[in-house]
Amino acid sequence: MEFRKVVLTSELLSPSSLERDLHTIEYRQDPLTGEPCRINVRRTKRLKKTAPVDVLREVAGSSRDCPFCPHNIQQATSLFARDFCPEGRITTGECCLFPNLFPLAEHHAVGVLTSKHMLDLDEFGVGTVVDSLKATRRYLEMINSREGESKYPIYLRNHLQPSAASMVHPHIQVMVDGWPTPYQKTLLDRSQEYFRETGRSFWEDLVDEEKRSGERFIGERGSVAALAGYAPQGNREVRVICRGEANLMDLSETNMGDFADCLIRLLRGYKRMGINSFNLSTFSAALGEKLDYYALNAKLIARPVLQPYYRNDTGILERFHHDADIDMAPEEVARSMKAAFEGQG
Repeated sequence: MEFRKVVLTSELLSPSSLERDLHTIEYRQDPLTGEPCRINVRRTKRLKKTAPVDVLREVAGSSRDCPFCPHNIQQATSLFARDFCPEGRITTGECCLFPNLFPLAEHHAVGVLTSKHMLDLDEFGVGTVVDSLKATRRYLEMINSREGESKYPIYLRNHLQPSAASMVHPHIQVMVDGWPTPYQKTLLDRSQEYFRETGRSFWEDLVDEEKRSGERFIGERGSVAALAGYAPQGNREVRVICRGEANLMDLSETNMGDFADCLIRLLRGYKRMGINSFNLSTFSAALGEKLDYYALNAKLIARPVLQPYYRNDTGILERFHHDADIDMAPEEVARSMKAAFEGQG
């Protein structure tokens, strides 16, 4: 397993003193996919023409017209077809799962996580995440029991507007299609290649190697491990790996609890960093597939802090060149996360 990196410097003269100023730039490649990123940790110091204002409660607004709030959800949200789900919606604990009004997949559901109109990152509980995973599993089992080609599931979360969420109310989405997304396919194909070449699982080796080095390893709960991505494709990127599980539908209740525990700790870590918006996505094998060479995994990335006027963190390098522009070293992400993950302070 190679962690490839090239370190170069860029020289300029400071505008205030005209003194020589050197910037260190790291060019990294993901050890599995080869995807590149470039890191300059000093970019966090850039002047930003927005003031850090806490506008969460203001943006949340009134729950009166929110379709996901308890007084509206029965009338404002859609129902599954009766031959698919006789109850119309899938309810597990506080989570209520129903069809997306504007689907982007053959099967595309939305799950409201809680009756509360808005939660900050340190206000989510393990039970909330577990309920959503149980509802997701039931949804996937219902899809898998029917004849069809939809086999590749994605569980995802967009939290607040900088993450591209259209609703403030905490929610998840579940999508299932007949083919993997390009990135899912890359992970599956490269994992299989690694297994053929070495006879070992890349994901097991990755966790073991990161634990050994300690540079980017954050922590683990049961068989679920969290570590900062070596060549991140998003800021403050964390990879969560479910060892021993390949697909989302077969996630055991024990691993659901471990995954939820990890996620809650990571969200608290983001809160400590001053982050309030994030994206999460799983990358799963096909429904019911048990693969020796693959592990169900997820990526968590921070998005810009919600402000009255905010700058999107996805720029031209990411959109046009697939070359991520990162401003915090993964090793620093791991150090910052560990205190929250282990419950220190």
